[in-house]
Amino acid sequence: MIVLDTTVLIYAVGVEHPYREPSRQLIDAVRTARLTATTTVEVIQEFLHVYSRRRTRAEAATLAGDYATLLSPALVTDVRALRAGLDLFLAHERLGAFDAVLAGAAIGAGAGALVSADPAFAGISRLPHVLPDAAGVGALLGAQS
Repeated sequence: MIVLDTTVLIYAVGVEHPYREPSRQLIDAVRTARLTATTTVEVIQEFLHVYSRRRTRAEAATLAGDYATLLSPALVTDVRALRAGLDLFLAHERLGAFDAVLAGAAIGAGAGALVSADPAFAGISRLPHVLPDAAGVGALLGAQS
């Protein structure tokens, strides 16, 4: 099971970008059950916030709901995930608070990887970081064949 960060969700429905097509391939692989992925409610909330600044609230809410269904069950960010995130936040200067808790939840769930365009995740040794580029997504999809 892999964990998706907000960046993947945004790129999959966004404008032209080198990460757009690989992110779409990743979402399609989850949709067709070729890959198992999840995220947190907080990631979907962040997607809703970011996407609604560019599109209508109705479009953003519909897509957020679609992602919630597709990536269900969501990881739970309970106190254990928060404490793990606090440790990661202290240990990794480049890692923001939100991302630290996401990583803590992913590690706690035994995720095989976290897919994100944010390079701050790369420093976490207990959680493989995969960029949503052609090579990263290709490796994930190749590993599932």
